[in-house]
Amino acid sequence: MSAEMSRLFRHLTNGVYAIGVADGERCNVFTAAWVMQVSFQPPLLALSVNPGHHSYPLLRTGRAFAVSVLPSDQLDLARHFGTQSGRDIDKLAGVTWRAGATGAPILTAAVAYFDCQVVGDTEAGDHRLVIGRVVGGAVLAPESRPLIYAETDTLDGSTTLFPDAF
Repeated sequence: MSAEMSRLFRHLTNGVYAIGVADGERCNVFTAAWVMQVSFQPPLLALSVNPGHHSYPLLRTGRAFAVSVLPSDQLDLARHFGTQSGRDIDKLAGVTWRAGATGAPILTAAVAYFDCQVVGDTEAGDHRLVIGRVVGGAVLAPESRPLIYAETDTLDGSTTLFPDAF
């Protein structure tokens, strides 16, 4: 991807989300911006995840994920989940959360959350596109404004992970 194309992609409007995954007792959370609604009936969400990340095997085997919409004042929390590996630390230690109906972690500080059962997983270039059926969710802080990806600078580490694209 050229530098010009990279600048172009930064103009897509994306939120910043904490994606909770679980397989039995093993849980992790990672930060994602590539999340979207794909259907009203049934209610479906899609997310894009790097298959090399620690969370992907938990997502694949646990067959569930929760999307916690981060509030605009939680950039530090987004950074916490997005710049460290669950291989090295327990990212949920010291964070207030609860398990959703699917078992996936939901952050209580979220603006809203979606609890999803995986119904599809396909290759999408250097990522996997995972589709989840929404089985639960709620607005937790209706007065809060969601965190927007464009406000996070290089939080996702994409310039380090994919240097040839920038």
